[in-house]
Amino acid sequence: MDYFKKLLELLKTEREEDRKAYLEMTASTSVAERRANGLSWYPIAIRGSEMSRGDYLTVEVERTTHQDINHQLRFGVSAVLFSNHDPKTDRVEGTISYQGGNKLKITLRTDELPEWANNGKLGIDLLFDDNSYDEMQNALKQADTLAEKGENDHLIRVLTGEKSPGFHDNLPPVIIPRLNASQQHAVNRILAANDLAIVHGPPGTGKTTTLVQAIKALIKQDNKQILVVAPSNTAVDLLSEKLSEEGLNVLRVGNPARVSERLSSLTLDSRMTEHASMKEIKRLKKQANEFRDMAHKYKRNFGKAEREQRKALFDEARNIMKSVENTEQYIMDDLMAKAQIITATLVGANHYTVRKLKYHTIVIDEAGQALEPACWIPILKAQKVILAGDHCQLSPTVKSDEAARKGLSTTLLEKCIALHPESVVLLEEQYRMHEMIMGYSSAVFYADKLKAHASVAAHTLFPDDMPLSFVDTAGCGFDEKTEGTSTTNPEEAAFLFKHLRQFVTGLHTHYQPQQFPSIAIISPYKQQIHILKEQLLSVPELQAYGDRISVNTIDSFQGQERDIVYISMTRSNNDNKIGFLSDIRRMNVAMTRARKKLVIIGDSATLSQLPFYAGFIAYAEQQNAYQSAWEFMDN
Repeated sequence: MDYFKKLLELLKTEREEDRKAYLEMTASTSVAERRANGLSWYPIAIRGSEMSRGDYLTVEVERTTHQDINHQLRFGVSAVLFSNHDPKTDRVEGTISYQGGNKLKITLRTDELPEWANNGKLGIDLLFDDNSYDEMQNALKQADTLAEKGENDHLIRVLTGEKSPGFHDNLPPVIIPRLNASQQHAVNRILAANDLAIVHGPPGTGKTTTLVQAIKALIKQDNKQILVVAPSNTAVDLLSEKLSEEGLNVLRVGNPARVSERLSSLTLDSRMTEHASMKEIKRLKKQANEFRDMAHKYKRNFGKAEREQRKALFDEARNIMKSVENTEQYIMDDLMAKAQIITATLVGANHYTVRKLKYHTIVIDEAGQALEPACWIPILKAQKVILAGDHCQLSPTVKSDEAARKGLSTTLLEKCIALHPESVVLLEEQYRMHEMIMGYSSAVFYADKLKAHASVAAHTLFPDDMPLSFVDTAGCGFDEKTEGTSTTNPEEAAFLFKHLRQFVTGLHTHYQPQQFPSIAIISPYKQQIHILKEQLLSVPELQAYGDRISVNTIDSFQGQERDIVYISMTRSNNDNKIGFLSDIRRMNVAMTRARKKLVIIGDSATLSQLPFYAGFIAYAEQQNAYQSAWEFMDN
């Protein structure tokens, strides 16, 4: 089917670009540079090892220094254990099977630790993530084969636009008092759908609450196991927790990003340790490890008798591990069968523990941020799909400009909303923003259908405070600076803190320190964030509120909210260039994080080149929310 062949081509282009970027980042870099880029743990100490499935060895390691550096080592990714003695030859590859805090477990493709692990400093390097690409590619090939043969392809035909979705429109409506009208409508559309339903959830509209109630109602409707997936661990964690709080039996496959006690107790590992058959497994594993330790006492270069003895001990250990595997499989099958809901990331839906499972219904949350090829991994396991998200917020990250341009950045959610409007329910009531903050976003992205709930529509920081402000720096000479590919505007940053300092000083009369409002300072540009973080340290009046102020890029704030949000637009030049500010979906995210006050600082002369910003400035003027930076210059 041409549909999947095109996607396979785009995925191939993306994989090549991603691999090239990875190789450029790692080829000639030192371990210290890789560590700084989040690609390495170094140095590490080995804390223990045990035999695991299929003659492999699982090693637990801990990073002993540089523990505050963010890293990309996650459950399920490929990695390599290496020694700095000779990192080119002293290395063994594996997969990370657990990561939490400063410890991780790596399952190595070997049955014993190499001798070099005892000399030199050890480290773990992230490898290129071939596994995710392989899973996406296999799913697309499988979908293509099913479509070509016309087997089990009804859902495929609906999602690719060849068939229309069907609904049981005669079902009596389910009434859930805690939901508003559009949320109830979404739940009933999900229950009535034969194959596809879509929940379009703009910022602050209670999409997660709606999904949780819909999943609960689906279980009540036909008591069939449901798979719930999302592109990120964080989104999976949130849904897993909320579903569990509703009393549902949730099994979290994979390794949660937020290692809370509640989440850990939902994982397969945790459930297995509580199982009645686990005592037997522990006894057998101990026995296998004893045989392995005895075998290690016979070095490989001893005589024939010792070699044979060593081999016999290893064989015995392997036989015991086969029996362990069988018992573990029995426990897993038992736990899987009892779970009402299985939660995982998109790629995690094909983890070896759940690979063979089929479901009547799957739910894909944050579908606006999911690459389409990844969505097909869980879709092929289902007869009915619920997509939830907002295609007017951030789209998925695509490394290849060519692949993005040819369609890889267009999500399945966007395609299905365009193909099947009858499947879509828009959640229309938001519980976050003052209506003036919401107004422009609602007009541009949501056809003016968004309404502010009475509890937030008029909430402000204090009586008569203006919830929205566009501060125009045109004519102030705050010119952007460009170095390489990064853009900064130090003078705009300094002005932002001047404005914020004055505002915070005025807030003292309304708030005690412990109730002080939360503040986000956002910019689309990473280098501008560095400058903002540096400058924040030199504003003594703001130091007392350090724990209430977050400074970060727009992307890192998706899904979050704060009482007060300042946005530094950064771009100001005579060439009227606004770069990737032209991605207005990113700006939609930025503008909808604030509950009670949104302050946008930028140069109207540069920004107005794009109709979106010209429209926003006109909206600010209509609301009496436009100010010139000159008004603040003398204070």
